[in-house]
Amino acid sequence: MSKKEEYPENVFVSLQHLLKQEHTAQSFALLSRKHKVNSILSGKHASKLRGRGLDFEEVRNYVKGDDIRNIDWKVTARTQKTHTRVYTEEKEKPVLIVVDQSKSMFFGSVLKTKAVVAAELAAIAAFRVFKEGDRVGGVVFADEGFDVVAPKRSRKNIIHFLENIENRNRALKDSKAEAYEETLNAVIPRVRNIVTHDYLVVIISDFLRYSPTVIKAIAGISMHNDLILAKVTDPMEYAMPNTKFVASNQTHQIVVDGKNKKIKDAFIQGFEGDFYAFQSEMKKYQIPIFNVDTATPLDLQLKEVFGKMNAKK
Repeated sequence: MSKKEEYPENVFVSLQHLLKQEHTAQSFALLSRKHKVNSILSGKHASKLRGRGLDFEEVRNYVKGDDIRNIDWKVTARTQKTHTRVYTEEKEKPVLIVVDQSKSMFFGSVLKTKAVVAAELAAIAAFRVFKEGDRVGGVVFADEGFDVVAPKRSRKNIIHFLENIENRNRALKDSKAEAYEETLNAVIPRVRNIVTHDYLVVIISDFLRYSPTVIKAIAGISMHNDLILAKVTDPMEYAMPNTKFVASNQTHQIVVDGKNKKIKDAFIQGFEGDFYAFQSEMKKYQIPIFNVDTATPLDLQLKEVFGKMNAKK
């Protein structure tokens, strides 16, 4: 059997495909550095922490106690009111991208599997951060283990990260889901050891099997770091097909009647309930979350996501 037949496109990823995402990463008009917002691809971030230099933020009315050296004389002359220039300290923000390649990600009903979309998003994020000059690394976790690439300002480092994604992705066809919880419980403490403070952490997953303990640990990461979650979904998870179909896992199969309104409504309510509960929990910790799906080209989805972010600013 040829390699192409064994690893069909859109079901599995290849290193070559992930490297092509560099072009997509270069095509985005992203948020300005002055915006204080958790953005997965915004490069250097404005920060109140001590940093390497100053980043201009705005001009506002002068108030008693402002440094007179920052008075903007041109604006003052034009408005006849004293204005001062406001700066924030710019600090390098190392980025750690955590990407899920476990069995629940090995599903897709339309265009791609969730695992492929997650891999593409991780590659785009890594290349964008690298382009902005920040250090970037990654953690790839699966059902039966995980790989860690420490953040560096190195293209070779990104390639190593993408190789790990490819390896874990291709192992999905034979992996066993039973060890997932044990792996996840080991991954989060490892991430916390890496991102001591002032990191940007991006977690890309479907977040279907996260226990309250793990969610609490994720929230702990956000205490001293910026954190953003990218939730990958498939249309069939929230919109049951209007037909009879066979659903199965590794041990059982059942026939589901998608035309049955009672079953369909319960299915939709179950998905929405789980998602909104998770989203609500993240809001408690002020952790932003956005969705990407398996049915729409990822570049189009990201343009819409960041377009909305920019519009709000």
